[in-house]
Amino acid sequence: MSFLYNIFVLIHLLGMAALVGGYLVVLPNLRVNDVMLWGARIQLLSGVIVMGIGEAVSSLDKDYDMAKIGIKLVISVIVVALVEIARAGQSRDEAKPNLVHAAGALAIINVVIAVLWTSSTEVVDEALVESMIQLR
Repeated sequence: MSFLYNIFVLIHLLGMAALVGGYLVVLPNLRVNDVMLWGARIQLLSGVIVMGIGEAVSSLDKDYDMAKIGIKLVISVIVVALVEIARAGQSRDEAKPNLVHAAGALAIINVVIAVLWTSSTEVVDEALVESMIQLR
């Protein structure tokens, strides 16, 4: 099951690369492209699948910070909504550059949260290790 979990983590990372990379590509003209649209969709779907597999399969031994996951989920839903609305506006020849910027900025914020938000258990674990080293 860990192989399947890792495949979905890979898909999640590829979705992130498509979303953020797609945003960086469209900066000069601020129009949502297919890469950005599908990257947002893949991010949301694969994130839910990764979370579901990690919680359901006890052998993976995943312990998620639910506050972090909740915030990332809300941001992902907002990003998908912004990208879909901007794309729909483009099909009616209505440019929505502010929505493109908001979606790109929120996608980058989601990456920052994923990387920099560490759970309190990691801090406790580090403190425990340090205290055990001092006892020796």
